[in-house]
Amino acid sequence: MKQGAQGSAGTGIPDPRTRGTRVPPQPRAADVDRDRDRDLADGADAVRGEHTHSETPFPRPRQALQRPSVRGQILDALRTALVGGELTPGEVYSAPVLGDRFGVSATPVREAMQQLATEGAVEVVPNRGFRVVERGARELAELAEIRALIEVPVMLRLARTVPTARWADLRPLAEGTVRAASSGCRATYAESDRAFHCAVLALSGNEQLVHLAEDLHRRTQWPLAGGPAPRARADLVADAAEHLALVEALGAGEWDVAQSLVREHFAGAE
Repeated sequence: MKQGAQGSAGTGIPDPRTRGTRVPPQPRAADVDRDRDRDLADGADAVRGEHTHSETPFPRPRQALQRPSVRGQILDALRTALVGGELTPGEVYSAPVLGDRFGVSATPVREAMQQLATEGAVEVVPNRGFRVVERGARELAELAEIRALIEVPVMLRLARTVPTARWADLRPLAEGTVRAASSGCRATYAESDRAFHCAVLALSGNEQLVHLAEDLHRRTQWPLAGGPAPRARADLVADAAEHLALVEALGAGEWDVAQSLVREHFAGAE
């Protein structure tokens, strides 16, 4: 029997096999990208960084930012500004205003700020932007204690188990911390110091340990609200000199000297 508009076997019920199915028009890739950017810019109020007309002016970066990794560059720039004290604890900064300073749209700034929020450096202020977290000396001391509890025993174990020849590979990083300390720039030294400590811990083969130590290191570098003045250049130079001395002692197999240097290094850390 012929089937069609009359349905199956003449029952008058439309046959689902022959019923016309309307497929909604699919969005173009360009439209998807546009809508995604709009959603990021106009998302929930709790994660938006709006203009704050009374906020403290933020200085423009020394170098123009280049694509394609704008978000990553913004994140690095904001971390540098945090360590350098250009982002003041307790102040609120909006994504559009910071975007103007960096010469980019608000979207990559907002994404970078949200990453800093997950790290605990800033907190979301609905309809305004992001406030730099205010920390006290006690929190800093607690973070330093946690770092020592984690890193000291690992470093001492590595000093006994890693072949002496491998420590020579870390000498360029140790020398880099000395150069960074000599510049007197806290942000530059903080990144160099972090790279050295992470390279040492990476010898353990424990990636989670490295990630945890890196996060703790960043947190110890954030400025205090109304706290003491930043470490002087001489303190940074002395700190970096311990890195170089440690690598030399480990390369020479002087375990007792290395053990003393490790303990002294963390005892004097902020």
